[in-house]
Amino acid sequence: MTQIAEISNLTPIQEFYSGTNIFITGGTGFLGTILIEKLLRSCSDLSTIYVLARNKKGKNLQSRIDELFDDSIFDRLKKEFPKFRHKIVGIGGDCSLPDLGISQQDRQVLINEVSIIFHVAATVRFDEKLKMAVAINVRAPQEILKLAREMPHLKSLVHVSTAYSNVPNTIIEERLYSVPVDSKKLILLAETLGDNVLDNITPLVLDKWPNTYTYTKAVAEDIVRQDGQDLPIGIYRPSIVVSTYQEPTEAWINNLYGPTGVCAGAGSGILRTLHANSEVNANIVPVDMCVNSLIATGWDVGVKYEKAKKSCMKYDIPVYHFESSNDQPLNWGQFMWLSYSHGMKTPSVKAIWYYSFDLYKNYYAYLIATILLHYLPALFVDGALLCMGKSPKMLRIYKKIHKFTRVISYFSTRTWIFQSSNVNKMIERMSEADQKIFFCNLKKLDWNKFFASYLRGIRIYLLQDPIDTLDNAITRWNRLYWLHQGVKALIAFLLIRFFWWILSNVLIH
Repeated sequence: MTQIAEISNLTPIQEFYSGTNIFITGGTGFLGTILIEKLLRSCSDLSTIYVLARNKKGKNLQSRIDELFDDSIFDRLKKEFPKFRHKIVGIGGDCSLPDLGISQQDRQVLINEVSIIFHVAATVRFDEKLKMAVAINVRAPQEILKLAREMPHLKSLVHVSTAYSNVPNTIIEERLYSVPVDSKKLILLAETLGDNVLDNITPLVLDKWPNTYTYTKAVAEDIVRQDGQDLPIGIYRPSIVVSTYQEPTEAWINNLYGPTGVCAGAGSGILRTLHANSEVNANIVPVDMCVNSLIATGWDVGVKYEKAKKSCMKYDIPVYHFESSNDQPLNWGQFMWLSYSHGMKTPSVKAIWYYSFDLYKNYYAYLIATILLHYLPALFVDGALLCMGKSPKMLRIYKKIHKFTRVISYFSTRTWIFQSSNVNKMIERMSEADQKIFFCNLKKLDWNKFFASYLRGIRIYLLQDPIDTLDNAITRWNRLYWLHQGVKALIAFLLIRFFWWILSNVLIH
């Protein structure tokens, strides 16, 4: 009786995942880590999570899985459900290899046991070589679909794409788009041609796409369109994913991608300019809300597929946008203002200069600002280092920074109109309890509250600067402020003297 009562207390989404065996690719990445944590904590009745992981940097499969749970993000889970570890099973593999690099024995285990798949794995390097990008972002989804077709118990498969997979279109709808290349021919091309040849033809292959990431994600969706027919599959397109909002803890993040890197760079005083239009939508979403909607999407796909199957209707692959430009818009100007206002309250002791950052809509104004605010100070510092017999490093650092900001500028200077309604319709179908447990309603997101913790999270988790150094950081920050003002006053004085000299010696005479 007790067991029956416990089952009856499950919400519809929890009941959907109860007793299931789930296969997750990309489980050791940013999104995948939060997905695993949330499933274990809020769908604790699930049976097993199979996590695809590869040997990396001398660490074997077991070490990588164990290391995953050493992160503080799992502290709440360990407290609430201490006996969870047996639910995690590592599957050795590599998404860049044929058949996902999975052994025949492990493959058979997945085929026999798995009923839900989250394909999260991808190379998110925007400048990834075409050969590797195609292998991971295009061929791997094809391999996932082949595997899924052999699974007799499969009831839901979610392919995680990106809201920016179809950037050549100004208006992006929740539907599948055609791509100007046959996906299977592209895989063959990437597998047969040498690296040098591929590098030379990459600009031609990309066509209207800005980089290999967005291009291969678009082609992957075409793979799903062709090979996913009659499977319980859906495509999930998140926009730019940043730190946690509420759970399992506020502000957790483990990467410097996108706007987070801008905040960290500006707050540490090293990044002073960015080519961006302040009116363009930043389109960020918190990772915990993103994962909650992803889990709900898995449920929604399964329900839709069963409904179509029972009514003998054709199942059309649904596409879900999870982006903030419609429900909670935040442009780049607002993003940087909130970053500045909250970042000033928790400066880092590791800052090398006072905050001095501006967005430049005009590319040529941005170039001039880059020379004056990045390259000239870098040359000065490197010259000083050489004089002290040390190796110069600032120009090398700025070379990496500008490579990073060039990627961002494509998205921070363009506007897309996203037609996004499927997630909101899904939320309406969710029970009241599920809406609380799997909170993903962006209309209820408070950006001011988010940024209050976001900047603190960047300081703690990315800059590795614990909050107990705050008093020292504020003292250092005040010194940097006066040093900054002194340098500005000195430059102003030198400019005035220079123009006075021109006026006195050139124009008058």
